[in-house]
Amino acid sequence: MVLLSDKKRHLSRVIIVAKKELVDFVRDWRTVLAMILVPLLIFPAIFIALPLFLQGEAAELSAYELSVEVQGELPEDLSAHLDGRGLVITLSELTVNGTLSEPGPDADRLNSEEGVHAILRLRQVDSNASQSWYYAILSDSTDELSLEAKTRTLDAVLTWESDVINATLAENNLTREEAFDPIHWDGDQGAADVASGGDLAAMSLAMFIPLVVAMWTTTAAIQPSIDLTAGERERGTMEALLCTPTSRADLLFGKWLAVAIVACVSVLGQMVGLLFAVNFLTGGGLEAPSISTTGILLLLLSVILFAIFVVAIELAVAVRAHSVREAGSILGPMVLIFIGPTLFAQFVNLQGIELWWFVLPIFNITLAMREALMGIYDPVHIFMWVSTSLIYAIGAIWWASRQFNREDLVESLS
Repeated sequence: MVLLSDKKRHLSRVIIVAKKELVDFVRDWRTVLAMILVPLLIFPAIFIALPLFLQGEAAELSAYELSVEVQGELPEDLSAHLDGRGLVITLSELTVNGTLSEPGPDADRLNSEEGVHAILRLRQVDSNASQSWYYAILSDSTDELSLEAKTRTLDAVLTWESDVINATLAENNLTREEAFDPIHWDGDQGAADVASGGDLAAMSLAMFIPLVVAMWTTTAAIQPSIDLTAGERERGTMEALLCTPTSRADLLFGKWLAVAIVACVSVLGQMVGLLFAVNFLTGGGLEAPSISTTGILLLLLSVILFAIFVVAIELAVAVRAHSVREAGSILGPMVLIFIGPTLFAQFVNLQGIELWWFVLPIFNITLAMREALMGIYDPVHIFMWVSTSLIYAIGAIWWASRQFNREDLVESLS
């Protein structure tokens, strides 16, 4: 009973410390913005606002009336395709004897005072087709209007080419399918795939979510880890905190719990924002990923173990720093240590995977997330990544505890 009472007392102190640190975070609106609102809005901003902005820019560019000079004979059927594209066509003689793509003296005429945005060169040649031409479009890819003029002209030329092909095939009593697709798929290709839409959605998430979790967990935990260690040393509040009846172990676990909660909320907000953005882009037609309850539980377990490992390491490193600036300069590059293996592990083939992958730190958690999302439940794999992750997490906490118990690292700089 006494032992149980001591455990409850230690746990209550850890929770009190965590609540105190979380209240300090919430009081600063900038922290709430950076840790919660930013990850919640970042993917909608990227996948929704950015495409809408680009559409607006494209619409603005399409409103311009551009000048295109056609050198050589202009066929009537091509002229019809050039009409209605916002192009002012002027005709001139083709004076180029060599390759049409060589600009020659025309290079200085593009976007000059003459106002020519693009030059279309045409030369007819003999062939067995209904008609055959060589062409080239001179433009300046560093100028938006010139590039837009080339795009519109090329679209007209390609449409004209399609008409010429159809005419040639008709003369030989052939259809496009007979000429270009003599061996073709019968029926709907998607129907031949036995994987459901939910399975495909889960596979896509398995390639993306581990990277999101690794990236945002490591980055979201940096600032709180620095603020609760090196920050308190600079403010001179660390020594006062150590003078309270709360043990250093309880203080460490309370700080760790607060940082872990902030990191998890940030990751959750980013994942919600990601799913909302993807669902918006697909018009609400995105099928829900097929993930079983076991898969969800294993995914949560892997995320928790990864958070324990990351937060403990970042707290330990931040404690060793002599200033907030030093802690930031050290922890910033450390993000690559966690993100690098996570990115690499996305390309590991899960079929016939070697067991030692589930022993390597960070790799094991990333592969565990992928298997959980894809519905692969290998008992040996689960045992290996759970046991090794626990060992790494306990080791990280032990190392953080060692740093937190060093007087030269926790005492205030003053």
